[in-house]
Amino acid sequence: MAFSRLMNISINVNGVVRQAQVEPRTTLVDFLRDTLKLTGTHIGCEHGVCGACSVLLDGEPVRSCCMFAVQADGLSVTTVEGLAPERGRLSAIQDAFCEKHALQCGYCTPGMLVACHALVARHPRPDEAQIREAISGNLCRCTGYQQIVDAVQHATAQESSHD
Repeated sequence: MAFSRLMNISINVNGVVRQAQVEPRTTLVDFLRDTLKLTGTHIGCEHGVCGACSVLLDGEPVRSCCMFAVQADGLSVTTVEGLAPERGRLSAIQDAFCEKHALQCGYCTPGMLVACHALVARHPRPDEAQIREAISGNLCRCTGYQQIVDAVQHATAQESSHD
């Protein structure tokens, strides 16, 4: 006899505490997309290889397809929707992705943005090697990565000019 016991979870998602009952086997990406309807986080390989499902867990990038929602209970999750400073306004990195054509098909973009935001939080003015290392776990089939590097450099140069 198979049965599934629902578990209560409470996760701070993009600054809002969200409570739900989930099956223990529900992945974090499925919880975000299906339960919370935050579809900006993409499902790619479902094996943690491509990075499309990356989110910030207490500020650190993680693959949301490789963890269960119950593992995030009591923690803070930031999705690509939560990277903007406010609704209708882009972060400096999001704006630079547009400015420098750092997205084409857009499938990898949420994961790339998450990786870049985490990098800039640790290193406000990263060099090219740091940027390439930060995005090395994210696969992109369209851009060749150079535009992404250019976008992060552009965004952090803008940030430094506002100091």
